[in-house]
Amino acid sequence: MVATLLTIMVVLLLLNFPMMIPLMAAPLIVLFIYFPNLDPMILMQQFSTGIEPYVLLAVPLFIFAADIMTTGKTSNRLLDFIGSFIGHIRGGYAVTTAAACTLFGAISGSTQATVVAIGKPMRERLLKIGYKDPTAMALIINSSDVALLVPPSIGMIIYGLVSGTSVGKLFIAGIIPGIIVFLSFAIYSIIYAKVADIPLANKVSWGERWRLTRKALLPLGFPVIIIGGIYTGIFSPTEAAGMSVLYAFVLEVLIYRSIHIKELPKIARSTGLVTSAVFVLVAGGQAFTWVISFARIPQMITETVLGADPSAVYVLLMVTVFFFIGCMFVDPIVVILVLTPIFYPAAMDAGIDPIHLGVVITFQAALGSATPPFGVDIFTASAVFNKPYLEVIKGTPPYIIMMVVISFLLIFFEELSLLLI
Repeated sequence: MVATLLTIMVVLLLLNFPMMIPLMAAPLIVLFIYFPNLDPMILMQQFSTGIEPYVLLAVPLFIFAADIMTTGKTSNRLLDFIGSFIGHIRGGYAVTTAAACTLFGAISGSTQATVVAIGKPMRERLLKIGYKDPTAMALIINSSDVALLVPPSIGMIIYGLVSGTSVGKLFIAGIIPGIIVFLSFAIYSIIYAKVADIPLANKVSWGERWRLTRKALLPLGFPVIIIGGIYTGIFSPTEAAGMSVLYAFVLEVLIYRSIHIKELPKIARSTGLVTSAVFVLVAGGQAFTWVISFARIPQMITETVLGADPSAVYVLLMVTVFFFIGCMFVDPIVVILVLTPIFYPAAMDAGIDPIHLGVVITFQAALGSATPPFGVDIFTASAVFNKPYLEVIKGTPPYIIMMVVISFLLIFFEELSLLLI
């Protein structure tokens, strides 16, 4: 049955169907083949059940806020602010890129939105200062993946939905791993700039720094609202998402006036298209999860892969391997939807904290998103920068190595995930 399920999915993917088709068709076909007497309406109910949870309201709201900010001036104000303080040091513009991606990730929750918003203006600055294009693109792609770790990570929302774990606690747990990734990239950028002898940029006066700081104060309010509101208990994640839309609207439409109110329907349509794709994947993932659970496939796989009584470390290592490989080939949302129900019961039996498991899983989703052959952010960058695939991935190995090292730190040091909880 497992072989049939996988074969159907692979064949449909090879026939160039979008991922949502194999995800929904495979469990339906398997149900007809192996359980012909079962009412197919049960599967239809699972499709609708998958998109009913209240927490999913946060997804379109965060996407809408990110779309408004990407269209407006938020990203440029953040870039100018950070660059004014560290742009003149050796590797300063690369550090600025990593910092801006981290901050924008804390605003948007989307890796692809971060590639677009930060990547476009920052790549030009990096090339101008003397960086080679593959190095600049690799830095942007991998720094953007911090968006899956820091709140409001859409990956964490999906994991929380599938596992029943608190999304608010997941958001807070991702902060320290996200900071570790940023610091690792920043240190590497400084060393690389010295080795490659990247020229220094002009130093900005304190008067100009103060001017750019004032311009960036309001955009910096986004992470304060999201993280601060959830951490203090003022907002739930969904309420924080609603506030982020309101804040983005006030900032870009009323204060900066970078977006005319007539443009909002067009932005909303874009959000609707992305949201519909996400929700169809979630619905299909719920049906897929129900079928594999009904057929006891998770128990079969975990007994085969994990054995009878696996240790917590061994379970986390297997989770890391499976999610990393999965996200190299398929959209992270799909991988989280499909694999979490398989490994979650075994992880709970091994005594792993569900919050810690969520951070490890989301970290692998972030790593896989920027890893060849099919990391989704690689193709996003290729489209945004209009560059061939091989040139986009040329500079990624150092960042992948750093992320793998941090993966092991997260496995062996649970405190990195749970310190702020």
